Amino acid sequence: MTLIFAHRGSAGTHPENTMDAFLEAERVGADGIELDVQMTRDGEIVVIHDETVDRTTNGKGYIKDYHFKDLRKLHANYTFKKKLFNKQKVPTLSEVFDWMKGNSLVCNIELKNSIMDYEGMEEKVVRMINKYGYSDRIIISSFNHYSIVACSRLDSSIEIAPLYSTGLYMPWIYARSLGAAAIHPNQKVAPDEIISESIKNGIAVRPYTVNKAHQMKRLFSIGCSAIVTDFPEKAIRKKEELQ
Repeated sequence: MTLIFAHRGSAGTHPENTMDAFLEAERVGADGIELDVQMTRDGEIVVIHDETVDRTTNGKGYIKDYHFKDLRKLHANYTFKKKLFNKQKVPTLSEVFDWMKGNSLVCNIELKNSIMDYEGMEEKVVRMINKYGYSDRIIISSFNHYSIVACSRLDSSIEIAPLYSTGLYMPWIYARSLGAAAIHPNQKVAPDEIISESIKNGIAVRPYTVNKAHQMKRLFSIGCSAIVTDFPEKAIRKKEELQ
């Protein structure tokens, strides 16, 4: 059965990487959420996609240069196209983890450290996962494959998955070389045969970002492990139609 992961929460209908988006993912019945983490100047792990606050908030500048107390003053959904939501703050990873106590959602954490070198990020994230006892509910992914291997070395019970956006030859072999149980390819570089062969070789496949109905139909039809989508409610309806 193909699982449905809500990309940055329900980012197609709600402000990305905010608690509103995660609550919507839970409401519609998603199996999991995907979120992105960066680190502030004073070491707080915060949930936001870009290295700067410019695109999604009313602030300017790099997250690495913000103290947490100043980052929290920003309006996290300031630029969202629909102005129907109350002002949201940039969440911390610990706030999301507190909320997860009330549900059974899986959480895919993308470490956003392929551009910025956030020293100590892996240790902080793994320590927090262990503090909450979530090692069986978390997937750590990143385009920085060195980083996910570092996480696995800190705690091998936490699942890791490399993100990639260009074609890989026999990616199931590459995944095993990292100690990963899954791959997270861009859906454009995940043809049917690669998905099927990876799953046959024990490696789960969770393509991103699957938003169009024909993409969903293709991946559901071949029994893809999961999809990552901005529109979890739409994906759930499409899966029910096929069933």
